[in-house]
Amino acid sequence: MARDPHATPALDDAHPMTAPDGTPSRHDHAGHGDHPDHGHPGHHGGHGGHGGHGDHVAQFRRLFWIMLVIAVPVVACNDMFAHLLGYHLPDAAWVRWVSPVLGTVLYAGGGRPFLTGGVAELRSRRPGMMLLIALAITVAFLASWGASLRLLDAQLNFWWELALLVVIMLLGHWIEMRSLALTTSALDSLAALLPDTAERIDGDDVVPVAPADLVVGDVVLVRPGAAVPADGRILDGAASMDESMVTGESTPVDRGTGDRVVAGTVATDSGLRVEVTATGDDTALAGIRRLVADAQSSTSRAQRIADTAAAWLFWFALGSAVITALVWSAVGLPDDAVVRTITVLVIACPHALGLAIPLVVAIATERAARGGVLVTDRLALESMRTVDTVLVDKTGTLTRGEPTVTAVATADGSRSQDDVLAVAAAAERASEHPLAKAIVRAAEDRGIDVPPADGFTSSPAVGVRATVDGDVVEVGGPRLLEQHGLDELTTAGRWHDEGAIVLHVVVGGRVAGALRLADEVRPESRDAVDALHAAGVQVVMVTGDARAVADTVARELGIDRVYAGVRPEDKAETVAELQREGRRVAMVGDGVNDAPALAAADVGIAIGAGTDVAIASAGVILASSDPRSVLSVIVLSRAAYQKMKQNLWWAAGYNLISVPLAAGVLAPIGFVLPMSVGAILMSISTVVVALNAQLLRRLDLRPASSAGAFLDHRTTDSS
Repeated sequence: MARDPHATPALDDAHPMTAPDGTPSRHDHAGHGDHPDHGHPGHHGGHGGHGGHGDHVAQFRRLFWIMLVIAVPVVACNDMFAHLLGYHLPDAAWVRWVSPVLGTVLYAGGGRPFLTGGVAELRSRRPGMMLLIALAITVAFLASWGASLRLLDAQLNFWWELALLVVIMLLGHWIEMRSLALTTSALDSLAALLPDTAERIDGDDVVPVAPADLVVGDVVLVRPGAAVPADGRILDGAASMDESMVTGESTPVDRGTGDRVVAGTVATDSGLRVEVTATGDDTALAGIRRLVADAQSSTSRAQRIADTAAAWLFWFALGSAVITALVWSAVGLPDDAVVRTITVLVIACPHALGLAIPLVVAIATERAARGGVLVTDRLALESMRTVDTVLVDKTGTLTRGEPTVTAVATADGSRSQDDVLAVAAAAERASEHPLAKAIVRAAEDRGIDVPPADGFTSSPAVGVRATVDGDVVEVGGPRLLEQHGLDELTTAGRWHDEGAIVLHVVVGGRVAGALRLADEVRPESRDAVDALHAAGVQVVMVTGDARAVADTVARELGIDRVYAGVRPEDKAETVAELQREGRRVAMVGDGVNDAPALAAADVGIAIGAGTDVAIASAGVILASSDPRSVLSVIVLSRAAYQKMKQNLWWAAGYNLISVPLAAGVLAPIGFVLPMSVGAILMSISTVVVALNAQLLRRLDLRPASSAGAFLDHRTTDSS
């Protein structure tokens, strides 16, 4: 249980190694980079290098501000824009060349991401937003130079429109990539669980080596508090192993000679000699790493709403332009055919569509962050509205993730519960074991005065011993009772059946009482489960704990289904099983063992208090440990989706109306949409989209309010 200062001195007397901090580094989230609408063609699939989105965000931010400065004189010195606003430009000859020269810089510099993205869409035969933007700015650029050189009609001088288009699109992509740049590296966090240095035993010497240099058959020294550098088998020693980062078990597990240990687990109290049985890609940790990578790459290739809309809009604009050219040429007006065709292609560029989704995502993620919800993947934000099953990890999510004294029993009336807890805390106070800390914390929470103790000793897998007020006090499990030939309390049997940890307190060779320790259920978990049930969402619990422990928690909370004793690789399979049933699954977890399931689920939701790996594998992170926040995510998802749809209709609606008018569909009755009016309508459409997205800031994401909002809107369309 606690550190034994007398057992295996060579192992125990040294200072424990410092564990790695596990700080995640940013990476280019799989799938985001392989969409050309981010302006980075050729950056496909998989996990990119460090910096990924972070570097791209900085590039777009810098490019936006530079192009904005250049755009000001381009617009101000454009004669068509001056005519629209009613001011006069100076008569100097150089004025008329300001817009063409700086406009060329805008096209080549600010338009480059869209031009290269458009080429990538052509090569992949998937026309979309980037090709539509590239087409519009190229047509505007060529037509404007034609007008500036007086080769085309003067009304085709689109320099101001080109400038606004490039700047607005850069702004939209900057906002979009900033919202995506929050993704962290799950794989780096997994690797960080391993110690920086392993201590290999060579004869009588202990040689520091890198874990990567270990080979099967090597014997390593694992000091108290240090992490195991590779999968192996214990040759000498016994220790309580903290395996929570791999198995999800909150309680340390006793391991002794002959037992297997896993890379990344921690010997909490005693040192070990371990023979390496697996290294590198063959370790259990590497297996989890592969599962995370596979699941992330397979779930991140979903098509997004704006891409589909842009693809349809591209064909609509191109078809309209072709029809316009043919019709105007057929009626014998070739000059008008050129003007109308170019006008259609420029007007069709999606100013508002380029902002429709990024603005909603940016505002939704900002609003979520203020409500304690961090969205790292917008696909998760979009998908959460369709979830009908919430798969919840028990340890650290529904429960606090640490042992807590939940009950105290006395052997007879000679001692009160507080007395039993006081002497147990006194004996355990010198121990570093998590159960010992829980006992001491329970005494402090009850305001009990803990008497001093001396002569502390501990024996792994047995218990601790100390002298308290002249009495020998021992605290331990079944082996302690066996040593003394004592029987456990009747109450303890029931506690065992419930899956709790039971420690007996022996004073002067007689049982004075018993302590029930368990992973305490969060008080807000019941509210969360009830609210999800009321909303028609099934709640499923998955845990690495034993069936008795899982069933006890499930009964207390009213969980629908329970998967107990689930190993890490099987958690992802549990998600797959539910998905095969036709369910849309949101996985909520906080440990390394949850990472593959978080990545495989339709939506992964990590408890912010959890490990870096779980956070990096999830699309949504709850800053608090309140499971009711899952409802907040659903409310936010539905509200954001509604705003996305509204903005897309506003943006696309402008094109559906203005493009035919610009093409001259009403020319037979004497009306042709002027280019200036089309530009004004385009600006109005952009403003409407921006204002509509701002309404998301009013959304109330407090847990109680979110539950009510969810119930009020649970009948809305989730298709």
